[in-house]
Amino acid sequence: MSDKQQQPNNPLHGIKLERVVVELEQHYGWQRLSDRIDINCFKDNPSVKSSLKFLRKHQWARDKVEALWVETFANAQAKTEKKVGNESPGKTDPWAKSR
Repeated sequence: MSDKQQQPNNPLHGIKLERVVVELEQHYGWQRLSDRIDINCFKDNPSVKSSLKFLRKHQWARDKVEALWVETFANAQAKTEKKVGNESPGKTDPWAKSR
């Protein structure tokens, strides 16, 4: 059984915590990230390494960070895929009518 079959509805399946922290930091920056999630590892001398250490010890904080990542990236990607699937073939493929 493949990984997608085991957890088809889990957008975090196969995503490492380090990737989650790095992508959020790149998207928001440490300041805005600390405004959205009020934890000291994002406020006081933040780094990916210190954040990972803290988040691995405190599940409540990790849950908040993962929820923000899903809201920011996974939900946005799902919305984009939904829009692409709903477009009429004539708009996306100029040769669709000639087939």
